[in-house]
Amino acid sequence: MEAQNIDGKLGERHAPLTKLVLAALRERILSGALAPGERLVEGRLSEELGVSRMPVREALRALAAEGIVAIEPRRGATVTTFTKEQIQEMVEVRATLEALNAKLAARRHDPVQIAKLERILAEGSQLTSDDDLARISALNLDFHEALGNVAANSVLQEIMRSLRERTALFFTVNNRERMHANWQEHAAILRAVVAGDAELAALLAARHVYSAAELPPSSLPATPAPTPTPRESA
Repeated sequence: MEAQNIDGKLGERHAPLTKLVLAALRERILSGALAPGERLVEGRLSEELGVSRMPVREALRALAAEGIVAIEPRRGATVTTFTKEQIQEMVEVRATLEALNAKLAARRHDPVQIAKLERILAEGSQLTSDDDLARISALNLDFHEALGNVAANSVLQEIMRSLRERTALFFTVNNRERMHANWQEHAAILRAVVAGDAELAALLAARHVYSAAELPPSSLPATPAPTPTPRESA
């Protein structure tokens, strides 16, 4: 998902306000500008964005339905926080699905989509720790979204898009520290996809998720035993 430019007052633009507010708040949350547990006060947000409270309220409800905002009686809206157990569960599911995503991409590696992945990889590899965290986070999401386009499974892509946004709430904290490691891992996944090595691509994608979450080594998938046919045909 590409980051939205939210400079200026949204109320001055000519588009459905709720969609603009939704995109602006989602970008701020996924980039870490609004941290887990932070209160999302309608009045303050409406003033910052230059809109009335109604589109802010509707956007917060939509984000709550997506699972990245929590709305509680008397407390209002906050950026969702997760327990260690919930994080572990989401990482396990995302690692499994990212492995399937990479496996399908290796089998179906469309040259046009691969070229887009290579462009994102080249841009991401040039990032530095001085870059804006929103850009770092957006490019990470862009890479995985583009990999999903190569996999060409719309059902999986829809599930993964929602899961990536929720896991971004705790992955973003590590994005700057793991920036170079992230893109080295992305490059290795892409090499396996281009080579048509579905099993290796799946293994690397799963390990990437566990590493990005900084879970203990015991959580990482084991390296599969060598087989007479290490590569699956495209």
